[in-house]
Amino acid sequence: MTHHIILWKLKEELSDAQKAEVKQGIKEGLEGLAGRIPGLLSIKVHTGGLPSGNVDLMLDSVFESPEALKGYSVHPEHVAVADARVRPFTSGRYCMDFEI
Repeated sequence: MTHHIILWKLKEELSDAQKAEVKQGIKEGLEGLAGRIPGLLSIKVHTGGLPSGNVDLMLDSVFESPEALKGYSVHPEHVAVADARVRPFTSGRYCMDFEI
């Protein structure tokens, strides 16, 4: 199995209220992909980090294989969520993929 972790930093110009709304939209959009993408075994977005952290959101997902992760990255439903709810509002993205 392949574990796919992404950390995002939201754009600084967003107000606290906007950040809360964006976090909720990202969470709903990505978690809504569960059961819709071949090879996606689990997906969870964490939005409630402690003040000691330096990122705003974390995607924690597991795929059947590296090939399933590649398929997810170009799947139209994932791309739609990324293009509408993630990329316009984030200033930094950090990713780690590993086998489990």
